[in-house]
Amino acid sequence: MPAQTPNVFPFMRFADAEGALEWLSRAFGFNERVVYRGDEGTVHHAEISLGPGIVMFGEGGPSEQGVYVAVEDVDAHYARAKAAGAEIVREIEDTPYESREYTARDPEGHVWSFGTYRPEVT
Repeated sequence: MPAQTPNVFPFMRFADAEGALEWLSRAFGFNERVVYRGDEGTVHHAEISLGPGIVMFGEGGPSEQGVYVAVEDVDAHYARAKAAGAEIVREIEDTPYESREYTARDPEGHVWSFGTYRPEVT
């Protein structure tokens, strides 16, 4: 079976994403892959890796964690989720890091984000 590009990634939100980036690298040995900052310097999106694994995170609060899933047609996915009664916690939008995405909460409170951004895995 040929190797496939991963499309499911854990994500976290930190009150101090810049500090988290430094600490996770120093304490756990993660490597910085990419960081997208806003005009005000806020970390909108960052990726760190350890071996082939990737964790995505950004600044925001309250601290949360969840799963990000890259999908081909995020608008259709969003419509399906809304039609099924999913609690949308962030409406579909275009992001500064060239993704179109939305976030929903499942019936037990877990956070799921779906979008078009797909990290390059080498």
